Amino acid sequence: MHDSIQLQYSADGLATAHNSEFLADRRFQDAYRFGMQVGALRRIELHIEWRAWIAIWAAEQALLVPGDFVECGVHTGILSGTVMHWTNFRAIAGRTFWLLDTFNGLPEDQLSESERKIGLQGYNTGYRAGDALADINAKFRGFPNVRIVPGAVPETLAKVEAERVAYLSIDMNMALPEIAAAEHFWPKLSPGGIILLDDYNWVPHINQKRAFDAFAAARGLRVLGLPTGQGIIVKPP
Repeated sequence: MHDSIQLQYSADGLATAHNSEFLADRRFQDAYRFGMQVGALRRIELHIEWRAWIAIWAAEQALLVPGDFVECGVHTGILSGTVMHWTNFRAIAGRTFWLLDTFNGLPEDQLSESERKIGLQGYNTGYRAGDALADINAKFRGFPNVRIVPGAVPETLAKVEAERVAYLSIDMNMALPEIAAAEHFWPKLSPGGIILLDDYNWVPHINQKRAFDAFAAARGLRVLGLPTGQGIIVKPP
């Protein structure tokens, strides 16, 4: 036991005395700064560094197997931007990063009654919703292998022209579209491919946790829940 150790990180619902030296890594700082960029000019001040670090790990594992990258629920592109900058994704031949979002908040007709009772309607509608798509286009203009797909999941899933998927990030704040995305891409997910769930271990998103627990159990798997609030599923060989 080390009762005298001081906290090394305290933000985003996570306080820990464990090693957090990645925070001082210049490469990480540069990637995170790009992730926090809005459009081509402004930046968000939000401290989700450990979540971003988990996304980087997942992306690096995904690069070991064949397939495209997909993010369902982009918002301002924090995680996707951090990952793309860290991996220098624009220079990776033969892979596409697909970004799916309404870019206009949650489609409230997809909320279950229990999610409405929790109060998710109107949740995360985003900054300047009318300009969100323009900002995402500006942010990723320098990435020739990025494809932006506006609209609601599951209707837009068929627009992702990927034969194989290596990395699937899901953050749509409600169970229906998230499970639809997981079901759609699972057959395309390469063995060793990663599903990164942003909301899995957050208390207000218990419906998503239970839905993904059932999704994983049906495949003989278990979701790894993380103290960052995230969850990870790795497709076995």
